[in-house]
Formats: sequence, structure tokens, C-alpha cells
Amino acid sequence: MDKRKEKDLESKGYKVGSVKEFLGLSTDESEYIELKLALSQALAKRRKQKKLTQAQLAKVLKSSQSRVAKIEKGDPSVSVDLLVKSLLAMGANKKSIAKAIA
Repeated sequence: MDKRKEKDLESKGYKVGSVKEFLGLSTDESEYIELKLALSQALAKRRKQKKLTQAQLAKVLKSSQSRVAKIEKGDPSVSVDLLVKSLLAMGANKKSIAKAIA
């Protein structure tokens, strides 16, 4: 956010800061969330590149469309294990997964 917008928001009584500060997260917690979001975004991007719907991906994963939606949106109930397994099922490899989280 640019400084002018930040100052404007603060002058109107808003508190400006990072998600880490707002939620009181440790550096480890913040990094973990960022990692999960990067994996979620990588899966959504890979699905779209393959021109699959969430329902089609759900069939590949033997899951439901609603679960795929949660996976892609970074729902807290989704494990890193599921994210990685889903990426691998979509044809990702260790190198592409590492690139997604780098």
C-alpha cells in the first residue's frame, strides 16, 4: 500500500498493518500460512492451465467440488499434505512445488 493511502486511512481512524500484526502471529505462523496459500494458488493455477473445472479436479482427487474450492481458497482445514498430494496428482513435481513456495 502506498504511503499516501496509508496516511489517509490512519487519519480516518483505521489501523494499518500486516496480517501478522493484526492477528498477533509469530513469524513461523505467518510463514506457514504463506506457504499454504502459495500451494493453494499453485493448485488453482495448474487446474486452470489444464482447463479443468473444480468438479473435474475433484474426480481426479476422489473428493468433492466443495473440498476443491476449500483447497484453492486456502481454508485452514486443508492440510499441507493434501495440498502437496493434490499438486502431485495434477502432474506437479518436486521442482515445480518448490518453485511455487519459493
